[in-house]
Amino acid sequence: MDKQKYIKSPLNYVGGKYKLLSQILPLFPKNINTFIDLFGGGFNVGINVPAKEVIYNDLNLPVVQILEYIHRNKTDKILSEIDKMVEQYDLSKTNREGYLKLRNQFNESEFKQPIILYVLICYAFNNQIRFNSKGEFNMPFGKDKSSFNPTLRERFIEFSEAISNKDCKFTNADFREFIGVAFGENDFLYCDPPYFNSTATYNENGGWTMTNEEDLRSMLATSNVKWALSNNLKTNLTLKNWAEDHGYKIHYLSTSYGNCNYQKKDKTKDIEVLITNY
Repeated sequence: MDKQKYIKSPLNYVGGKYKLLSQILPLFPKNINTFIDLFGGGFNVGINVPAKEVIYNDLNLPVVQILEYIHRNKTDKILSEIDKMVEQYDLSKTNREGYLKLRNQFNESEFKQPIILYVLICYAFNNQIRFNSKGEFNMPFGKDKSSFNPTLRERFIEFSEAISNKDCKFTNADFREFIGVAFGENDFLYCDPPYFNSTATYNENGGWTMTNEEDLRSMLATSNVKWALSNNLKTNLTLKNWAEDHGYKIHYLSTSYGNCNYQKKDKTKDIEVLITNY
C-alpha cells in the first residue's frame, strides 16, 4: 500500500505515526486476528491495520469518546452536526469570540458532547488537544490558521468511512489492566506509549514516569503474543539495553520518512525505532 493511500486521522495527535506507517506496517505480522492498539492516540496506526478486529485503548477519555462517536454514527449525520455548529457560532479562522463561546459552553456543560469537542479542536491553535487540571478544554483560538477546511473535511470523510467498516471496540483503561490478559495466538499487541523523558505535551506533569516505563517493559516481557513497541532511543537511553538483553529486534526508522534501516542509526537526530519480539 502506498503511503498516499493510508487513512489519516482527523485528529492532530502529538506523536502520531502517520508519516512512519510505510515503515511500520510492513514489520507487522501478516495475519492478525485482534489488533490491540494499547496507546491508540489519534488512531493513525490501528485504522490502517488489516485485522479482523481492532481494540483501541487510550487513557484520554475525551479522545476515546470522539473516535467511538465517529464509529457509531453515519458520516453524513456527523457532517450535518458539524456544519450546523459552524453556522450557529459563526466559526471561522478569524472569529475568536465564536470559538470562545463554544468552548465555554462545552466546558460548562455536564454532558460533554464528543462532536462539540471535535469542532473545538478543528478551530484550536494547531488543532491540538489539551485540558487543564479541572478537565476543561483550554486550547487557545487558532487565529488565521485553524478551521474545518476542505482538506480536513475530506480527511474526516475518509476516516469516518474507514472506521465504520471496521470491527472496533473502544476502551479507556490504564495499560496495566491488560497485564495477564490471555490473548489469542494470532492477536497482536502494538504499543506507542508517551516517550520517556520527552518534552511533548502528553508528557507534562510527570505523565509518563519510570514506573510506567518499567511496568510496560515487564508486561511485554511476559506477554504470550507477538508485539511491537514504538519508541525513541535518543530520549530513552536504557531501552536499547533492555531490548538487546531480551533478544528483541530493534528496527531503526528513518525520520526523513524514507525506508526503514535495520542496522544504521543517526546519532545526531531522533532515533525512532520499532522493537519487536518476533
